[in-house]
Amino acid sequence: MRRRSMVASFVGLVCLAAGPSPAQQAGPALTGTVTAGPEALEGVLVSAKKSGSTITTTVVTDKDGHYSFPAAKLEPGDYGLRIRAAGYDLDGPAQASVAADKTATVDLKLRAAQDIAAQLTNAEWLASMPGTDAQKGQLLNCVGCHTLSRPLNSKYTADEFLTLILPRMQGYVNQSMPSHPQLRHAERLREERGDQRVQIYRGVADYLASINLSSHPTWNFELKTLPRPAGAATRVIYTEYDLPRETIEPHDVVVDDKGMVWFSSFGEQNLGKLDPKTGKLTEFAIPEHKPGFPTGLLGLRSDADGNLWFGNMYQATIARFDRKSETFKFWPLEGDENIDAAQINMVSPQSAAVDGKVWAQNNGFAGIHRLDIATGKLETFEPFKGMSGPHNIYDVIPDSGNNVYFTDFRQRHIGRIDAKTGKIDLYEIPTPNSAPRRGWMDAQDRLWFGEYRADRIGMFDTKKEEFKEWQIPPKWSAPYDVVVDKNGEAWTGSMLSDQVTRLNPATGVTVNYLMPRSTNIRRVFVDNSTTPVTFWVGNNHGASIVKVEPLE
Repeated sequence: MRRRSMVASFVGLVCLAAGPSPAQQAGPALTGTVTAGPEALEGVLVSAKKSGSTITTTVVTDKDGHYSFPAAKLEPGDYGLRIRAAGYDLDGPAQASVAADKTATVDLKLRAAQDIAAQLTNAEWLASMPGTDAQKGQLLNCVGCHTLSRPLNSKYTADEFLTLILPRMQGYVNQSMPSHPQLRHAERLREERGDQRVQIYRGVADYLASINLSSHPTWNFELKTLPRPAGAATRVIYTEYDLPRETIEPHDVVVDDKGMVWFSSFGEQNLGKLDPKTGKLTEFAIPEHKPGFPTGLLGLRSDADGNLWFGNMYQATIARFDRKSETFKFWPLEGDENIDAAQINMVSPQSAAVDGKVWAQNNGFAGIHRLDIATGKLETFEPFKGMSGPHNIYDVIPDSGNNVYFTDFRQRHIGRIDAKTGKIDLYEIPTPNSAPRRGWMDAQDRLWFGEYRADRIGMFDTKKEEFKEWQIPPKWSAPYDVVVDKNGEAWTGSMLSDQVTRLNPATGVTVNYLMPRSTNIRRVFVDNSTTPVTFWVGNNHGASIVKVEPLE
């Protein structure tokens, strides 16, 4: 079962204002009330971006429609204002002039949106369209590259979807997006083929043609929106940092012990570093080890020494970046492992100090690699060898003993490989077709993971071998990843609803923080050095990095 082988409205730059904390300020920098007709609106996101800046700050209106920007968040200058509120637009341009030691007041008036469809999130499209959950669930694969607005606004017929569009979409790698498509060189070995794939295509094609604009001048269903934020979900401040190219896809975002923000660029050969105090971006170029193959990196994780490890995906390479010397070391696949479909997405060095070994997965054939750092030798495990059906090992997460746990995204299983014996075990998640995706191991060796197709956060107690699950609203939240903070609360983000969710596992209570604009969320990260904790995420299709600061 294993074998060995070697191996934004303005553009620019701004420094955030330094000074005392918001609580120490005499008053806010900017405040006002948001109304639509006679009604004051709760849950409206108000964003301010200084002229010449790459940084946008956002706050949310309270139950009285009032918003307030702390003085420490806006330095003096001229700001453009925008809002996010489903069903509403600003009634004309809005600007504010902020002066030192003085509160500016700008009341904002809203009018009914002229184009609600343009405001819909992927989750709202799914909630609006007719059809069964199984039919809608087929579209969850689409949002990895683009929003559902594209196929819903198209006029393709079922035959055109079947013969032209779907085969073309299948030919693009997962890090593709409209502004940077990349073609795959080979099919994954554990996916559907032949007539089985055609039948899947036919079902998707027929469904899309029934809900797009191919036979109707407009959609033949009511467009529905989710409720605006309320209560605790309004007590938050967002800071968004624009990146200089639209093709930068910040997939995984992590913060180091110096406060620097690092990210993996999903479609380009760069490791990024952002200074959140200044907005300065530094990129470290990564050489190609398989020229002509798709570029980009995915999982980004730290070892005990603070080195950053990542998988260079279709470049079929495990990589380590030394933050002190700012140098890379690479372990490219060789021999039989380096097939055209080889795809190393996740590398997990968290427990490498135990035995000097690092785990990685290979999406090309649903395999798992274990790298001996000292010798460069690679072991390969194939947990599903000899089994039928599609399988996709999405993530690998080691426990404190460097035994590895893995998620099977095409099924409902968590797997385990014993570090000493190589024994493989599979554990069935209670919810069928749950599609476990990314995960995180806590200090008690409990594995937390997102159940992408079940709208749940899952937890597997590796010592008791028991599962627990929590439903995450709204429907079609599709959690991608999970991390638990110092207070025991679990955080996740959605590729569909533009929301970050905070779960209290003891009570099951959730708070959904709506992002300031369309945000394709992947990896989630919590900075426990602040109080309250600070949440970081990349906008994978929006070329930005977002900091979320709950106020409680």
